[in-house]
Amino acid sequence: MTSRTAALRYARALFDVAVKEQADLEAIEQQLDSFVGQFKTHELLGRVLLNPAVPAPRKRAVASVVSKTLVLLAERDRLVLLPEILEAYRQRVLDHHHIVRARVTTAMPLSGERAQAIEQRLAQATGRRVALATSVDPAIIGGAVTRIGSTVYDGSVTRQLERMKQKLEQA
Repeated sequence: MTSRTAALRYARALFDVAVKEQADLEAIEQQLDSFVGQFKTHELLGRVLLNPAVPAPRKRAVASVVSKTLVLLAERDRLVLLPEILEAYRQRVLDHHHIVRARVTTAMPLSGERAQAIEQRLAQATGRRVALATSVDPAIIGGAVTRIGSTVYDGSVTRQLERMKQKLEQA
């Protein structure tokens, strides 16, 4: 059986059950679309769940844990917590792998080499691997603003000018 034939059968079964249970067909379509989108936006999830080399029992275990969690949250009317749960879960995974997130904001885009050098220095300073994200904000004029977790290191020209202004006003 081709994958297209199998997909058609599963789609027909899903549709038939939805019609029989008088479910919201458009909502199911949106949920299915969202789930498919997860494979596109979360590369690791797609690599694990779509990889034929990963045994089906492992895939089933992952799907089971996720579905049980969703059912538990639904029973307790706590699905609204999902975005926060996701963020907290991601942070726990990063902690488990000894990775810290860092964001560096500069006035101009960083070259790949410069970003890599900053990432290496932050790794030395934190003693962890660093997941570096960069952004550009021309308002900082020059320098950089680095956020590691909840700690901010503001080495921007804008901040330096603010400090100079405060010192002049105090004098």
